[in-house]
Amino acid sequence: MTGESIDNRAFYDRISSAYDLLSDSSERAARERGEALLKVQPGERVLELGFGTGNTLTELAAQVGARGKVVGIDISEGMRAVAQKKIDRAKLGDRVELVVGDARALPFQAGEFNAAFLSFTLELFSEEDMEKVLGEIRRVLGDKGRLAVVSMALVTGEKESLLERTYQWMHHHFPHIVDCRPIDVRKTLEASGFDVDREERMEMWTMPVVAMLAH
Repeated sequence: MTGESIDNRAFYDRISSAYDLLSDSSERAARERGEALLKVQPGERVLELGFGTGNTLTELAAQVGARGKVVGIDISEGMRAVAQKKIDRAKLGDRVELVVGDARALPFQAGEFNAAFLSFTLELFSEEDMEKVLGEIRRVLGDKGRLAVVSMALVTGEKESLLERTYQWMHHHFPHIVDCRPIDVRKTLEASGFDVDREERMEMWTMPVVAMLAH
């Protein structure tokens, strides 16, 4: 995961060594649905934004094969260190590159990637910054590039759970503690010029989560 403030960077640096224990078991199923929607092919170049501890990176690297390339960008040096150890253990360093940087200003060329992936990352940004991030993703994807997003999903009205309402209240009042919040993923993608191809919904701790494929 990644945030774009100094506070977020320090927070993720601090929890990087324990992040898998804290979050991976609850996030894994949704993350894997997003990976399945993306359908990475051998030889492709894939970008993951907010790679966290690198669980998806190793899986994507296996899918692109020896002719492909996986690049990850994250704001946290601590997360990068944890992810690099996993990549080294899997002997995938020849096809994975890790970058510590800002997703709002990607240090890559236009059309450099075939596909991009974000899992529990887009909702960390403000609405203004989400627009910047998605604009940068559009720039670095090729003409036929595709994007898979896994995110906490916004539900309003009677179907909104107590936990979701509490989570949104905590994000509003204590953003330094709860830095992400549910978002309308489809609306956000379409507003940035993406067309949604597939959508799958699930739950995590009774909170709605969506995995979405767009181009």
